[in-house]
Amino acid sequence: MSSTRTQASNASVDSRHNASDPFRRRVAALRETLAPASRRVVDFIDQNRLTVLASSAAEMAASIGTSDATVVRTVQALGFSGLDDLRRTLISGIEDESRAVDGLRRTLADVGPDAAHAIDVVLEAHRDGLSALQSDETRERIVAAADMLHKVQRINLFGIGPTAALARYAAVLLTRTGRRARVLDATGLALADQMLDLLPGDGLLVMAYTQPYREVTALFREAKRLSLPAVLITDSPDNKLAPLAGMILPVPRGRADRVALHGATFVALEALILALAASAPDSAMTALERLNDLRTSVTGKRNNVG
Repeated sequence: MSSTRTQASNASVDSRHNASDPFRRRVAALRETLAPASRRVVDFIDQNRLTVLASSAAEMAASIGTSDATVVRTVQALGFSGLDDLRRTLISGIEDESRAVDGLRRTLADVGPDAAHAIDVVLEAHRDGLSALQSDETRERIVAAADMLHKVQRINLFGIGPTAALARYAAVLLTRTGRRARVLDATGLALADQMLDLLPGDGLLVMAYTQPYREVTALFREAKRLSLPAVLITDSPDNKLAPLAGMILPVPRGRADRVALHGATFVALEALILALAASAPDSAMTALERLNDLRTSVTGKRNNVG
């Protein structure tokens, strides 16, 4: 089969625009470090995923027009231990994309062609999410998580894909209220560089859903090695990462088997951050006053924090 025909046969699994695709995340982080020959290998793998699942290094090399050694070196340069490791990640990406497509398909089937009904569906899902957050058990967990993180010197927020944006937003709010915070949002080998700066005295606030994947598992292993307290925000009560976290915050992401919604996660983060600010009000006010001073120095006029 020619490369062109193979590419066409795999178009159904091409997730070019899917930021949560685990293989694409690694490629995005490392592509500029790869030699031209390795970039050709990467492009072939990306465009011919089903074929790669059933091909040896030699068979891929023949299709690409390179050596099997180049294929193996490229796979290892992306942070995989070998072809089997690569195949597991590709399968995960295909499964994740399938779940996302199926969730959106079911949601659109529920909604129908009515835009107003679509809005109602989202608002109802968020009402359900807020109701879950207001339960006595979840409120107690948020308080306990705030107490745990209040004691750490720096909060490291982990999130990839859509939750990376939430992690960055939360880090800004934490910094504004006098907390030291940083974001862990890389994948593959780039995450190893971010984890290198984890220190005793740090704490983790991790957003991870569905089944464990390599990056978050590695993060929890390092947290255990350093004895770092960790809070896990998840919508899966039976998440296999639960035993590794010191505290679980169950936060729904909309209805099961439907498109994921992050409004409840957003609210949970803001509630947790405000609880942390209430635990150290003097530090929070000092940080906000300093921010206003810095804004004045930048703009030449007094600004209110917002």
